[in-house]
Amino acid sequence: MRLREIISATPRFAMTLSTPPRFVTGSPLRHVMVMASTGAIGLVAVFVVDLINLFYISLLGEPAIAAAVGFAGVVGFFHTSVCIGLMIGITATVSRKIGAGHSADARRMASHSLLLMAAIAAVLALATLAFLPHLLWALGARGEVAVLAQRYLTVTMPSVPLLGVGMASSALLRSVGDARRGMVVTLGAAAVTAVLDPLFIFYFSMGLDGAAVVSVISRSVLIGIGLHGVARVHHMLSPVQRARFGADARALSKVAVPAVLTNLATPVGAAFVTHSVAQFGASAVAGQATVDRLTPVAFGLIYSLSGAVGPILAQNLGAGRFDRVRQTLRASMGFMVVAVAGAWLLLALLQGPLTRAFSLEGQAALLLQAFCSWLAAGFFFAGALFVANAAFNNLGRPLWSTGFNWARATLGTIPLAWWGAHYGPVEVLAGQALGTAVFGALALWIAFRLTASLGT
Repeated sequence: MRLREIISATPRFAMTLSTPPRFVTGSPLRHVMVMASTGAIGLVAVFVVDLINLFYISLLGEPAIAAAVGFAGVVGFFHTSVCIGLMIGITATVSRKIGAGHSADARRMASHSLLLMAAIAAVLALATLAFLPHLLWALGARGEVAVLAQRYLTVTMPSVPLLGVGMASSALLRSVGDARRGMVVTLGAAAVTAVLDPLFIFYFSMGLDGAAVVSVISRSVLIGIGLHGVARVHHMLSPVQRARFGADARALSKVAVPAVLTNLATPVGAAFVTHSVAQFGASAVAGQATVDRLTPVAFGLIYSLSGAVGPILAQNLGAGRFDRVRQTLRASMGFMVVAVAGAWLLLALLQGPLTRAFSLEGQAALLLQAFCSWLAAGFFFAGALFVANAAFNNLGRPLWSTGFNWARATLGTIPLAWWGAHYGPVEVLAGQALGTAVFGALALWIAFRLTASLGT
């Protein structure tokens, strides 16, 4: 749907809500800070689960197991990316209904979106299990590493629907402005992992299998807390209406499908990078696995921007406040620059302790130290791309987001990572960062041009 059609089809004033939508008044910068920070805690908690798993696995002192977790993480990244893409669609559509004052429609859409998330996640899990050996081979997993990765994923794959619905519940809570409760959903799951991982891995002597079992338990906690907040606290769900389900699914897909395709670009690029790094041995893959799990934790504020800024943009678009849409984009950009600078400084200072904490040596240590020292600067441009994605997804141009992300994952990653693979694993990551800089800067420039055209 074109931007003018969205605006003309959206009432300018709330008509059924007893209180005004939260994001159409007050400081846009404050809304960005609150939503991004609380959203980051919640989103980081999802990735902290994997980081905690890798940390305890690294204490076993077996590079093959750490490499197996790395390959499993790349496969799981595809599922998480699809769920995050669906979350973006959920927040955009539900927030727009709330901003326009259509509370009944918002509740119905919330119920239908949870059903769609569960169904899509189940299909993903089944498809992954069916082709798991071939996927691991394509990523470069061989021998004992491939066997261990397949064993881990066989345990965790059936719980993907739990992960999806739990993340969707967090998105619905943010759609109504309850950022704190949306944060608690994933934070609770991470806390469970932190407590149970050492018990299952070491005390029960289950090793890698223990980490997989804890992952399933953590996702069960995630969905339990999330559905409680959505259904019992905010009463956001209404009975499923079969007659409206198809129409709601199509409305959600207009944002969610491009967002999913956009998000899938990142794991596709990551898969090629992992394949390129794998030729340098298990130690290099273990180092890459550490970087992959450390990145979303260190830059959680940046990863959360697309989902956090989305409800703010959507509510103001629904209310016809184009000036506030532009202010929100500028505030998001400034917030991103400060957040990246702080995270980069922290990584640079902690690179030594991090290397020792994850028992990294050789190529693994070189990879982590290069990332902490200078490769992390590439997130200034990754953050610019995330901010642009939020604008595209919520202002009627979701396919632009898809195009830029796939361009970065293909033209901006494959040839440069292939070039870097002729020299070493650090050069592979450097090539990826260079491509991100080009497409991130271009996407942000176009996003500012888009918001400048609103109301004209």
